[in-house]
Amino acid sequence: MNELELDWRKASRCESSACVEVASAGDAVLVRDSKNLGPMLALSRAEWAAFIDGVRAGDFDRA
Repeated sequence: MNELELDWRKASRCESSACVEVASAGDAVLVRDSKNLGPMLALSRAEWAAFIDGVRAGDFDRA
């Protein structure tokens, strides 16, 4: 799948140009910075689910 064909999405709460974007690509979830479209992370669906669970549990909240 070509990167131009991907449906990149930002969080609905994103109000600036500095946001995280995600796209579904087959068995992977791709993650990138909206201000730097070059590098991206490719996560398996299981890794993405674990990350989302961690976000919801507050595992990444700043102290």
